[in-house]
Amino acid sequence: MIQSFVFSDGKLVGRDLELEALRLVRADKGLVIWVNLDQPTLEETKAILEGVFQFHPLAIEDCVAPSSLPKIEDYEDYLFLVMHAVDFTRADKFATTELDLFLGKDYLVTFHPKPLKSVATAIERAGKSTARGPDRIAHTLLDLLVDNYQTVMAELHAELEEIEETVLAQASQQQLVGELIAVRNDFSRLRAIVRPQRDVVDRLARGDTKLVRPKLLPYFRDLRDNLARLEDTAVNYHERLMMAFDIYLNKAAFEANEGIKFLTALTAVTLPAVLVGGWYGMNFDHMPELRSPHGYLWACTLTLVSTILMVIYLKKKKWF
Repeated sequence: MIQSFVFSDGKLVGRDLELEALRLVRADKGLVIWVNLDQPTLEETKAILEGVFQFHPLAIEDCVAPSSLPKIEDYEDYLFLVMHAVDFTRADKFATTELDLFLGKDYLVTFHPKPLKSVATAIERAGKSTARGPDRIAHTLLDLLVDNYQTVMAELHAELEEIEETVLAQASQQQLVGELIAVRNDFSRLRAIVRPQRDVVDRLARGDTKLVRPKLLPYFRDLRDNLARLEDTAVNYHERLMMAFDIYLNKAAFEANEGIKFLTALTAVTLPAVLVGGWYGMNFDHMPELRSPHGYLWACTLTLVSTILMVIYLKKKKWF
């Protein structure tokens, strides 16, 4: 689907134009164009990226092919940015959607293979607010994209707290290890995405390119700071998760040691009975106790006394 928005003096004057009309508007230097490619077909992608804007083939290739890491490329007349939106649900876990931006002096082209909340919100605002340039629209999109990270962070934080409570609970769940590994992978992916995006926005915030006006640099610096805070939060959550994992391993080792201690104590308690029974079970020719009328009582008394002494000894050692 191709969505187009035409702005004149910061006001929306047209939208969803035909391809021929887009080419005519593209030639008018007094207008600002935002073209959004939402789940486009191959023909729509080719018509806009190649036919209307004539972007570099390498930029088009990077746009169409999924990219795992954010980046920014300067093609002199325009910037090509690869960013990632995130989503998180308990059912589908951590998911990302790529958002590609072509930022020119008087146009912005966005491309995403799946619907994005940030783009939908920016479209709603396009008809209500005043857009003063493609760099302003690009900042709005990136700001909304970063804001949606907060929801993901809240969901991951809630899951982290649940894991911590489960680890500290008396009864541990069998699937806890799988959950720990899954959440750890989510945090690792989040850190791997946020850090490069912060570097991309940092380049825009420094004013290294002429396509971002100086008056917008403070806004991009604020966006960079937000990404830095997200990265710090992700690092802290990851460290908390590793601490929870260490606690779980220590707890599992302690429980295993307690089990081994109990089995050892049980073996020690039964040892006197085994020794006495084994002694009297031997076929000796001369064993006075066997011919004594009190031999059975003697054997039982010896077994009972030695067992009690063993129990007292183990209690002093705090094995019971």
